Amino acid sequence: MQARRSSAWEVVKVFLPVVGIHVLAFGVFFLLIAPQHLKMGSTVFGVGLVVTAYVLGVKHAFDADHIAAIDNTTRKLVDMKKPAAGVGLYFSLGHSTVVFLMAALLAAGVSWAVGLTTDGNDVRTGLGVVGTMVSGVFLILIGLINSVTFVGIWRVWKQSSDGGLNQEALDHQLAGRGLVNRMIRPVIKSVDRPGKMYLVGFLFGLGFDTASEIALLVLAGTGAATGLPWYAVLCLPLIFAAGMSLFDTMDSAIMVKAYSWATVNPVRKIYYSLTVTGISVMVAILIGGVELIGLLNEKLGWTDPATTWVANLNFEYIGYIIVGTLILVWLGSTAYWKLAKVEERWTLRQGTAAAATATVDGGEL
Repeated sequence: MQARRSSAWEVVKVFLPVVGIHVLAFGVFFLLIAPQHLKMGSTVFGVGLVVTAYVLGVKHAFDADHIAAIDNTTRKLVDMKKPAAGVGLYFSLGHSTVVFLMAALLAAGVSWAVGLTTDGNDVRTGLGVVGTMVSGVFLILIGLINSVTFVGIWRVWKQSSDGGLNQEALDHQLAGRGLVNRMIRPVIKSVDRPGKMYLVGFLFGLGFDTASEIALLVLAGTGAATGLPWYAVLCLPLIFAAGMSLFDTMDSAIMVKAYSWATVNPVRKIYYSLTVTGISVMVAILIGGVELIGLLNEKLGWTDPATTWVANLNFEYIGYIIVGTLILVWLGSTAYWKLAKVEERWTLRQGTAAAATATVDGGEL
C-alpha cells in the first residue's frame, strides 16, 4: 500500500509543473492579452489563435521521435527500478526551451532568428542537421539498449515452459551481464534519471524539422512583425509548451503504469514486457533509422526510390499509429490476461513442477 501511494505521489508531482505551465500561459492570455483586443495584422489575437498554438503543441507531442524517445527511456528507467514518470515532462521542457528561446529572439527583432522560419536559411539548415543526427543516433542507441532487455526476457520465457522459474532467476536474467551490456553501460548511465531528458529534449528541438514547430514560430514571427507586445509573442510558445508537456508527460506516466504492472511477478514480466519491449525496440530503431536515412537523402544526395520514400514519411501520422498500437497492445494484453486467467494457470504449472521436483528429491533420499 505504501509503495502504491509513493508511486501515485510521483505521478502527481510530475503533473504539478504541467498545471503551472497551463496556469501561466492561459493566465497571461486571459488576464493580460485578451482585454486589450490585440491584432496580428487583420487577425484578432483571440481564443482561436490560442487554440491553434495549443493544438500545435499537442500535435508535436505525437511526433514519432517524441514517443520513441520517451517510451524507450521510461522502459529503461523502470527496468533500473528508478522513478520514470517525469521522463516526458523533462523531455518536453527541454524541447519547449528551444521554441521559447527562438520566439524570444523573434520578439526582440533578431534578424537571423526571423530567417529560421523560412526554408533554405543556413542557420536553420545547420541546426536541422544537428538536431536530426542527435535524435536519430539517440533513438537507435536507446533501442539497442532495450534490445538487451528484450533478449533477456525472451530467454526467460523459453526457460519458463516447465514453470520452474522464480523472481530471483528472472531478475538475474534481465540484469544483462553479458559483453553487450558492458559495452553500452556508459550510455545507460548517461540517462539514469528523468531530469537528464531535459538536455535530450533540447537537442531534439534544435532540428526545427516538424510542421507544428515551424508553424508556431511563423505565428510568433508574424506577431513580432506586426508590432505585438513582447509578452503577447512569448505567450504563444508558452501555450505551445502547455499542450506538448501535457501529452508528453501523460505518455511517460501511462507507460510507467504499464511497465510497472508487468514487473509485479515473473509471468507478468514475461507476458507483457516481451510484447511491449519488442514494440519499443522496433519503434526506436525504425524511427532513428528513418531520420538518419532522411538526412542522407537530403544532405548527401541519396535520391534512389527507397531512401526518397523513407525520407518523405509523415512523422505525425507515424506517431499516431505508434500510440494507437501501444494502447491496443496494452488493452488487449490486459483483457487476455484476465479472461484467459494466465497468471492462475502459470502459478498452477509452477506449483506442479515444484511438487514433482520435491517428489524426485524425496525418492533420492
